This record gives sequence, C-alpha cells and structure tokens, in this order.
Amino acid sequence: MTNFDTIIIGAGFSGLYQLYRCRDDLNLKTLVIEEGADLGGTWYWNTYPGARCDSESHTYGYTFSENIYKNWTWNEKYPKQSTILKYLNYVEKKLNLRKNILFNHKIISAKYLERKNLWQIKTNKKKVLFCKYLICAVGSLSAANIPKIKGLNTYKGKYYHTGKWPKKKVNLKNQVVAQIGTGSSGIQVAPEIAKVVKKLVIFQRTPNYSIPARNKKLTREFIINFKKDYEKIKKILKKTPGGHTFSFPNRSVFDFNNKERNKIFEKAWSKGSLAFRACFSDITKNIKANETASNFIKEKILKIVKDEEVAKILTNFDHPFTSKRPTLNTNYYETFNKKNVQLVDLKSNPIIKITKKGIKTKNKDFNFDKIIFATGYDALTGPLLSLNLVGKNQTKLKDYWSKIPKSYLGLMIPKFPNLFIIQGPGSPSVLTNVPVQIEQHVEWITHCISFIELNKKRSIEASLSSAKNWSNEIKKLADASLFMKAKSSWYKGDNIPGKPKVFIPYPGGLPRYRNICNKVEKNQYKEFLIK
Repeated sequence: MTNFDTIIIGAGFSGLYQLYRCRDDLNLKTLVIEEGADLGGTWYWNTYPGARCDSESHTYGYTFSENIYKNWTWNEKYPKQSTILKYLNYVEKKLNLRKNILFNHKIISAKYLERKNLWQIKTNKKKVLFCKYLICAVGSLSAANIPKIKGLNTYKGKYYHTGKWPKKKVNLKNQVVAQIGTGSSGIQVAPEIAKVVKKLVIFQRTPNYSIPARNKKLTREFIINFKKDYEKIKKILKKTPGGHTFSFPNRSVFDFNNKERNKIFEKAWSKGSLAFRACFSDITKNIKANETASNFIKEKILKIVKDEEVAKILTNFDHPFTSKRPTLNTNYYETFNKKNVQLVDLKSNPIIKITKKGIKTKNKDFNFDKIIFATGYDALTGPLLSLNLVGKNQTKLKDYWSKIPKSYLGLMIPKFPNLFIIQGPGSPSVLTNVPVQIEQHVEWITHCISFIELNKKRSIEASLSSAKNWSNEIKKLADASLFMKAKSSWYKGDNIPGKPKVFIPYPGGLPRYRNICNKVEKNQYKEFLIK
C-alpha cells in the first residue's frame, strides 16, 4: 500500500497525537514514518546520562484526554528520559497507534506533484509513498549539531553527541573524557559522568545561567491533587505565556528594596524550577530589572564554586538571564569542586584542532579516551531542511529559506501546499512547555484539514503576504524583548555557520498566539490560498 490521505513524519509527542486525530477523528488513511527503531522522538534519541525534562512532570503530557491524564502516575518532580518513554508507550497502547507507524525509515525527499495534488515521499529503504497531506512532526531539537572542528576524522578514540547517544551502554568508567558544550544537555550530563570518569575536562564556550532543579519524589498527596485538579491544570496551562503552571505576578523588581527582593529570590532559588524567572513581572522584559536576577545567580555561583578562577569563568556572562534558553541543574556548579573535573575557557584558550589522541587548544595538548559533544542542534529549521522538501514550481525549501524561514504562524509555508508543520519556526515552540504547544498545533491542523475535506477543496497554502507580515511581527516582538541582547544564541541561528541570523520562534507567548490561530480558523483561513 503506497497511497495515503495523510503521512506524518516523526513518532514523538506530536506525531502520536496527530496520528490519533487524523485516523480516529477525521477517518483518514494515515501513516507515521519514523527514523528510529521505536517511538519517542526526542526522548528516543536523548538517552545520555542525566537526560531529564525541565518542565514539571504533571504538566509535561497530554491533556486532551482526562482518562489518559488520570490513569498515569508521575513519581518525580522532573521526569527522566526513560520515564517519559514509558509514558509515551502507555499512551500508544491506550490509543492503539503502533499499527500505523513505519519504523526505521528515514525520509530522503518529499516532493509536491502539482498535477496529481500529491506529496511523493521517498525513504532510505527505497520506499515510495504518496499522500494528500504531509505533516512534519519532526521536533524542533532533533538535528544534532557536531561543529566542524579540524581533525575530527583523525581522532582515534570514540566520540558521541548527547542528542544521538548510543543505545548500547557507553563505558566511561576510569576514562579521561572531554565534554564540549555547556547548554541544557551539557549541564545535565556533566554531574553524572563526573561520578564515574577518571578525569572530565569541560570545554566551555559561553557560560550559562542555571537554576537548581530541586528534583524530588512526588508525595502521594501531590499525586492525588494533580489528578483531581485535571480541569484546573488544563485551563492554567492554556493561560500562561510558556504553557507552565506558574504565572508572572503583578509586582516589579523596583517595588522592593534590596533586602526584600533578595528574600523573594532566595525563596525561589530554594524551591527550584523554571518559575525563578517569574519572581517579578519585569525580569524578562526590563534590562535593569533583569540585572538584579542575573547578579543574584552570579553571586550564588561564586559562593558554590570554591576555585575563584573557575567561578570567574563560569560567571563571565555576556548576555542577560533568560535571553538564552533557561536551564535547570542538579549539582552542576558543585561538580567543579571535584578533583577530577577541569574547566577550559574557550574564549581565552580556543580549540585549534582535534588530534589523533585528543584536543589541541591554543595553550595545551590534551589526550582523551572519549569526546562528548553537548553542542546542541540545528534548531527549528534543521530538521525540516533535512527532509529535502520541494514545493510548487520545483521550489526547494533550502533555497526558499536561505535568508529567512518564511511561514505563516509557523504552521504552513507559501509554495508548499498541504504541508503542515508542528512546532515549526515562527511558532512559540521551544519557548514553551512543548506538549502544550503541540496539542494546540495538532488541534489547529486537524480542524484545518477537516475544513478542506468538508468543503471538497484540493489544497491550502500560506499566502506570501501573510508569511511576510508574520516574519515582520516576529522581528518586531523579538527586537522589543531581551532575546536580542544575547550575543550568540541558537534562538537566532548563531550556532550554525551560514544559517540566517534572525530570531526563529514566535516570542509573543502562547495565549496571544493561540488567539491569532483561533481567529484565523474562525475567519475560514482567509490568510491562506485555498483551491
């Protein structure tokens, strides 16, 4: 069977829910194609030591089904990778989704055939499939980025990327290991591998602000309450800018003196979680207000890290707190007090090349048994560009997005009919508690396809003018925010050579975004070209 109504690429959070909606609600012949050997998306690939979610567990899941929500029990404040995988398998069994998933197939091209109004999909196993609707559920953070460092191909040891960690156990016991990168994954992996290695040398490009996670087992009382409060939690998640259960209070940093302010910061620091940024209403908006939070975190790090020189490198910030992805940690800063851990500042001592035996920096030659790249992703656009999408008039997405990732709402692209994106560039995506954004996108796409089918239309695509206006709107919001104060950030493509340097996600918050999407649906998709 090669012809389908809908093909979905990716079997993570978004692909699974979209399959359920297309197959069961719209009664469409649907197939999911997944590169991995099993479902899970980002949680299938990211199996590195310490991999854990930084949204609180009772908010990190589907809310479309009360039954699914109430019959699953989270046992920790922040779920680890293996638990999230178990959760997704639980959902799959409840909805019987596996029978519609094709595993171990990587998409090598997807081309729109105008006369037939079909997408032609080719996989690495020489499968050719056709569909009317193509839905990309490939995730925002799935195209692992290993920087092109001279000499990597000559290195005789083994190297790994945190985002494509081997399924077989990696033996690091008594080894001398390099870790390049200190973003979200680097901050999680370092404390774990420091426990087993003989020596860990961490190469830091840019220091990151990180708040303690304060992970803990959930009490029976907490579990009973969050299940009981299903409707309430569902409503809160839709109301807050990032799709979390915390909201920003109506108080400014400047309503308090230094002592009072620090008391509020201290309480939030002791509690842990991403809610630290919501101590006051203006931390994420006003640079002077932000400085108070940035300085508080800096002081904390200087107190934790015993070696003054190391502490100085870890607090040499060149950006405001929250202008880059905020991270949570468990004993990250404490790790630098261990005798077997060394920090190398790449600003003053850059990597020259990778050698047969290790890494050569400006000032030193290091020998390593293994190298770990915690160097992030070609975020948001990378996973889509790797599909080799070709739209109308032979338009290649790689060319079409060479200057800016044009889309409308991050959901559809001009010249690419019947192609939908979940969590694409131009949507809130990575700035949110992702499952909340995913549900909103899947539901919008489902309603849109239903509209096309009911009205017996051939195709829908974003108009050029709506995409242009949307890019302008994102730029306007980003320019007015603190995001653009970060010298280098993957939010604006700085980590990938040759990538357009524009702010990629929509920074206006989920409620505002949801309202725009709802209005478009209510107006029967006037901003789109429908044939």
